[in-house]
Amino acid sequence: MNAHESGLTNHEVTICLAGGAVLGPFNATWSKDEGGDVRELVREYDAYLQGEKQHRFKFHLHDTYTNTVHTLILNFEQVTGVCDHVRLRSQNGG
Repeated sequence: MNAHESGLTNHEVTICLAGGAVLGPFNATWSKDEGGDVRELVREYDAYLQGEKQHRFKFHLHDTYTNTVHTLILNFEQVTGVCDHVRLRSQNGG
């Protein structure tokens, strides 16, 4: 569907851990109809940084380019940062 395609965003997610380790980058696709927890991961981590208790530990990142799913199980106490690099579709036809 055309409406489905226009809502598609392509993310590259990197998780920084205490001690300097890095997980990723993970390619992940998100749309309103399909695909994973990309936005939920960012929302949950942001809420955690603002003092809320962590509610979720498992996140699924759907990569439609390789038809795979990355499952991340994270303890936010060990996470120092989340980078969500979003590649937007060009609206320019020419």
